[in-house]
Amino acid sequence: MTLTINGISNLMALTVEEIKKHILEAIPDASIEIKDLMGDNNHYSATIKSKIFKGMNKIEQHKLVYKSLKGKMGNELHALSLTTEEK
Repeated sequence: MTLTINGISNLMALTVEEIKKHILEAIPDASIEIKDLMGDNNHYSATIKSKIFKGMNKIEQHKLVYKSLKGKMGNELHALSLTTEEK
């Protein structure tokens, strides 16, 4: 979502619920725990567990999660520290 004030556009930060929604769309069986690290809705830590991670290395698992965020990483979502685990 973009907010425009006095002709200036600012990307609005993603909420925990929006992040979970995006991840669950791509990884329906995911168990997700997200912490707001700075209290600013912009710096998060997430632990995600899923059966889909079986046979994937950590880089592949993280790429799958970042892909689920549909380009929002680095834009509406500034920082997301990931821990992924197989269920």
